[in-house]
Amino acid sequence: MRWTQTLIPTLREAPREAEIAGHSLMLRAGMMRKLAAGVYSYLPLGWRVIMKVEQIVRDEMDRAGAVETLLPTLQPKELWDEAGHWKDFGKEKMRIRDRHEREFALGPTHEWVMTDIARHEIRSYRQLPINLYQIQTKFRDEIRPRFGLVRAREFIMKDAYSFDRDDEGADLSYRKMVDAYCRIFDRCGLRYIVVEADAGAIGGSYTQEFMVLADAGDEQLVLCPGCGYAARPERVEIVSTGEDGSRSAPRDMEKVATPDMRTIEQLTAFLERRPEEFLKSLVCVADGEPVVAIVRGDHELSESKLARLLGAAELEMADEDTIMRVSGGPLGFTGPVGLSGARIIADRAVLHVTNVVTGANECDFHLLNVNYNRDFEAALVEDIRVAKEGDICPRCERELTFCRGIEVGHTFKLGTVYSEPLRASYLDDKGEEKLFVMGCYGIGITRTVAAAIEQYHDEAGIIWPASLAPYQVLILPVTTKDSKIVEVSDDLYEQLSALGVEVLYDDRDERAGVKFKDGDLVGIPYRICVGERNLQKGLVEVRERRSGKIELIPLEDVAQYLRDQL
Repeated sequence: MRWTQTLIPTLREAPREAEIAGHSLMLRAGMMRKLAAGVYSYLPLGWRVIMKVEQIVRDEMDRAGAVETLLPTLQPKELWDEAGHWKDFGKEKMRIRDRHEREFALGPTHEWVMTDIARHEIRSYRQLPINLYQIQTKFRDEIRPRFGLVRAREFIMKDAYSFDRDDEGADLSYRKMVDAYCRIFDRCGLRYIVVEADAGAIGGSYTQEFMVLADAGDEQLVLCPGCGYAARPERVEIVSTGEDGSRSAPRDMEKVATPDMRTIEQLTAFLERRPEEFLKSLVCVADGEPVVAIVRGDHELSESKLARLLGAAELEMADEDTIMRVSGGPLGFTGPVGLSGARIIADRAVLHVTNVVTGANECDFHLLNVNYNRDFEAALVEDIRVAKEGDICPRCERELTFCRGIEVGHTFKLGTVYSEPLRASYLDDKGEEKLFVMGCYGIGITRTVAAAIEQYHDEAGIIWPASLAPYQVLILPVTTKDSKIVEVSDDLYEQLSALGVEVLYDDRDERAGVKFKDGDLVGIPYRICVGERNLQKGLVEVRERRSGKIELIPLEDVAQYLRDQL
């Protein structure tokens, strides 16, 4: 492709909206343009990279035995209502009404639609197992779209859904998909890890995330340098019990005035106590029932752990009216002493601190020297907190380390979470009706592109992995006013194209410095620089973008040399 015949509107400066390198470089390299918050138009260079990712995904999904489909973007409310899940995704679900006032969702995911197909079209065990996938645009109304394609409101995703006879078959389908995902991200040239995660709105019994490691990643990860264990902080099983907390002989409890002191930060300064000498009492609503979760002041509640412990399908933080009804006091002053409006669930670390500070269930007052067993008890004491620095690995007892990453893939064991509400079933070999056992598997196509740039760039621009590069070779004549340089550049373009090499030919009438900067910015793996001085010796300069290595190659050998390198 000749540069003058395509559209690559590069920018010298990063737009003010760009928060991370990947976002900035996609805009500067002319790969995309913003239409609205979290909504982007993909320009030719960006679309070529997206298509590269899609092709890798298709190759490996087909290799794993999955079959491609395409489902509607519009999903009728009636289908979600039948399953009892119209409120799933909350305000993140984009909703519209047609001219007849019928409600639809712009598909955030397609579990219900694919399950609906299965219940109508798959009737016999002889049709199982089957895995159906699609590559399609998804919509989620993020409260704060950010980081470009990392957290967009409209994005391209591959989602697949497996249907099996039983748990054993579903486990086999799940392992096939995990293996396929590893091959996909290996072929994309990405450094990634697979972490244990929480199912969130999708549901299911077990889930893993594929995380590309990046300092600017929007997700925090926990790793063990010893055994390789990896998980989200909210998923890590805490094996330490908090013996590092406040331990002293119990003292008499007393009430103190804390005017408008609602946060741990305010209270630590006001009372001159360390955060671990406080207990946080958090009122939650689990499937409509209020509960109070107690964690140490320097710890964070894992809502997902609490939901699993309670077996709750829905769990959310309580509003101020519920807090007042449960505790008798306003937000920021809730405490476990004398609390009778809800069950108390305490984290294990709560048992290992003494003389702590808690809310007094009264506006502008807290209690000092509160002790478990003497002053309050919990209905359940379990691990309900998020991992933090200093925690140890639940498998090998090495200290855990923390890093950041970008989620690019997610796999779920769904079981019958979707087939049961829709009564999606098949007839087994005895003629008995059985529910499908399902799995689902997503890959963020556009997010993978953003993650690759986040991982591979320098101060000059993008450094594409060879498998994702929009073009493999950039031909750069230092001037278009020298007929010999243009003739040689044209000839190289024809030779490489005939060999099947993807070539971008910068035939613009621009200064050499502008072309060099744009070449580094768009990140093509190899650059052929055609200049007068080297041509006099029968040579051209070939530079590898990743290493910066430059070689002078005889003109007659350059096409085959690059073919061999690629």
